[in-house]
Amino acid sequence: MSTAVIRAFISRNPSRKSFFIYAVLLFLTEVLIALYAPAGFIRGFVGDVLVVILLFCMVRAVVPVVSPVEKAVAIPIASRTSKSTGEHILRLFQTPWLAFAVLLFAFAIEFGQYWGLVDKLGLGGNRLARIVIGSHFDPLDLVAYFVGYLILLGCYWKSRQP
Repeated sequence: MSTAVIRAFISRNPSRKSFFIYAVLLFLTEVLIALYAPAGFIRGFVGDVLVVILLFCMVRAVVPVVSPVEKAVAIPIASRTSKSTGEHILRLFQTPWLAFAVLLFAFAIEFGQYWGLVDKLGLGGNRLARIVIGSHFDPLDLVAYFVGYLILLGCYWKSRQP
């Protein structure tokens, strides 16, 4: 990646358009890995690291995130003292919490593979479901997902540095 892309990714307020572009690029990278990378480190580990970042970018591309300055202007003074449900939902979509939610989702899918979720849903014969949900549990995938989560947190904390 060029330094401009990295700088844009870790900027304080990247736009939804930026995250959409990142998601498309990451998706294309995942497709290329699936089609052309031989079984091994790239396909088995790097692809799983990138999938957590891809999911994060997809959610950030769809869900608008209000900056703290915009939120302070938008919320009336009387309601700033009490936390509303809407504020908790907005907080979930801030970078560290969203990254953690994506990590938990990835873990849930992996444990679904352990418990044979595809077969229990009656989708065992559906090739697409077996690819998307997966059918083989691998503890190394959990490590890869966690590494992707750490990369997201690293980008977040780097963007907060002066």
